Amino acid sequence: MRRIFALTAALLLAFSLSAQKPSTPAPTVKPKVRAITGFVRLERVGWEKQIAEALVVLRKAKKEFESAGYQVESVRIVTQPVGELIAGLSEDDAVALLKKIDEFSAKENFLPNVGPGMMQDTDDPAPMRVLERVLSTLPNIEASAIIADDSGIHWKTIKRSAELVKFVAEHSVRAQGTFNFTATAMLKPLGPFYPGAYHTGGGRQFAIGFEGAGVVAEVFARDKGDPDVATTELAAALTKHARVADGIGSRVAAQTGWEFVGVDPTPAPLGDVSIATAIENYTGAKFGSSGTLTAARIITAAVKSVPVKQIGYSGLMVPVMEDKVMAQRWAEGTFNVDSLLAYSSVCGTGLDTIPLPGDISVEQMQRMFGDVASLAVKWNKPLSARLQPVPGKKAGEMTEYQDPFLFNTVIHAAP
Repeated sequence: MRRIFALTAALLLAFSLSAQKPSTPAPTVKPKVRAITGFVRLERVGWEKQIAEALVVLRKAKKEFESAGYQVESVRIVTQPVGELIAGLSEDDAVALLKKIDEFSAKENFLPNVGPGMMQDTDDPAPMRVLERVLSTLPNIEASAIIADDSGIHWKTIKRSAELVKFVAEHSVRAQGTFNFTATAMLKPLGPFYPGAYHTGGGRQFAIGFEGAGVVAEVFARDKGDPDVATTELAAALTKHARVADGIGSRVAAQTGWEFVGVDPTPAPLGDVSIATAIENYTGAKFGSSGTLTAARIITAAVKSVPVKQIGYSGLMVPVMEDKVMAQRWAEGTFNVDSLLAYSSVCGTGLDTIPLPGDISVEQMQRMFGDVASLAVKWNKPLSARLQPVPGKKAGEMTEYQDPFLFNTVIHAAP
């Protein structure tokens, strides 16, 4: 009888404790796969066949994700740096080659990227002139420039990048060509996210990145204001999906002979899948309010703890005009360029899709690029800067982009 009584008491106690501390509900949000990104080194002759072979590998990974219940947003291909790709060609012939790649990408449904126009201050700036023309006229090709790395800050590249952005803003339709260019600082090769993705090797590699802001929003809504629990549970939620990607990547690599280089667990936002909403779930206040930086640190800490091979930014992205709620908060003035630089001190972001007045000078943009490069070098962390001047628009006016991935917002005075 005593044994029965003891067992009954233990069961009642266990039931009582479970009622007081309910188990954490399983996550319900399944993020999109933002990018399955392949890296290739194209030959001047036969590059179409090389891309077709790469697409077989990337589409195999896509099919595996879809079989696992994930929606794949894009398949991407990054070539060797554009200066190497067009070496020996005249400027007109280089533009013609890139136009063919752009047209082929539309036909085969992949996103092309030709890497950095300049990687060091000692590089020939001629590829940047080619990129000015390409980004002003072609709809798909993306590119970048490296403004800081382990050797330090590249001040000449910063100046040339500012000049390129000014040119493209003034010569592309609705100034939208600037959306396809970014300046990166301390970003290593082989990351999956655009426009900063690049590689310098022989190719035949691929990486994966998620659109995971919705995962963060779900966890932060449940663990509002509790930093320790939020960090732990966000890490667990991100790990679940990263391990799926790691498994698929490893299997595809074994089947194809390509190298799977890793996952970027950065919870990228897009549209209604908003990182601003996620952070507001945690703070209970508008993005940009006190507590936003803390939430950014929590996200980055959780991302970096994900136990898979990581590549790319591995932090937090806050693209002003790609995130619907963030674009709204920018219009409301709850945060600004200085806020974003502050958040960048604890996460992998920088200044991304920043709308600027059309009369901003090259010198002003140089200073903005320089601030991002200085912060990245100081803390040895990857950052990027995607600046978007709008000719004919002044501070206080609205942007008028016509792009499904950009949300129009108010232009503020250049910092």
